[in-house]
Amino acid sequence: MQDFPISYIEPVFRPPSEAHSLILPVTNGCSWNKCTFCEMYTQEQKKFRARDEAQVLEEIRRTGERMIVQRVFLADGDALVLPTRRLLTILQAIREHMPAVERVSSYCLPRNLRKKSVDELKELADAGLRMAYVGCESGDDEVLERVNKGETYESSLSALDKLGQAGITRSVMILNGLGGTTLSEQHADNSARLMNEAQPEFLSTLVVSFPTGEARFREGFSDFQPLAQQQLFIEVERLLSGLELRDTVFRSDHASNYLVLKGALGSDKQRLLAQVRQAIEQPKQARLRQEWQRGL
Repeated sequence: MQDFPISYIEPVFRPPSEAHSLILPVTNGCSWNKCTFCEMYTQEQKKFRARDEAQVLEEIRRTGERMIVQRVFLADGDALVLPTRRLLTILQAIREHMPAVERVSSYCLPRNLRKKSVDELKELADAGLRMAYVGCESGDDEVLERVNKGETYESSLSALDKLGQAGITRSVMILNGLGGTTLSEQHADNSARLMNEAQPEFLSTLVVSFPTGEARFREGFSDFQPLAQQQLFIEVERLLSGLELRDTVFRSDHASNYLVLKGALGSDKQRLLAQVRQAIEQPKQARLRQEWQRGL
């Protein structure tokens, strides 16, 4: 639509739960962009840069004149890399020009928060930032190193703790199968340990996939052996078994997953485990997605 008030550089990504949100790009690409499993921002046009502040503010103003917006997702890969002052300016403009907005959210790399204090994050929360999607991928340091995540168990936990203290809802993603056959058990165990310490409000699992091939991934993980379908379920069972969460919404319904799981942890833990065990023992009765139904 030529007269749409926001300019995008394709491709544009957002979490599944932001399907009805206004996507507002405040950066282009990802400031880290070295994770070998991630192909989201590898195209030349997605090279990282902060978008011009005046342009972003003008797009907010024009959008507010043309439509009623209730949710805004700040794109691209890690909007929280921007300085707190700039983020506050953007959030204040959203509040002024789009007064119906109930929630602003963003992806967040743990490294984005190393220089941000809890007080700064509280300022952002007070200005409207309600949720951060944190791609932890794994709680295992060996897996994180193999995939060049640039994070550790401790750096991920520190970021999640800061967000929690600031009152920002945390939605964490763990990648099923990221450690391959060799590191599967420690990947599941340490991911569960990380979640138990952090107690995030939302937790989801996606299946690692390589739409354009595994060459980039194997640069740091040459002995990687992908998990077969049943092995993926066994890993999820191990993860769920190790989780001791008090009040976390759990979702495993992304298009990459063979088995759709939805529930609350811990109240639905046993039901979810029963579903996974059925998929392991009686896959024909488990209503699994077919390959053609799956995607990144």
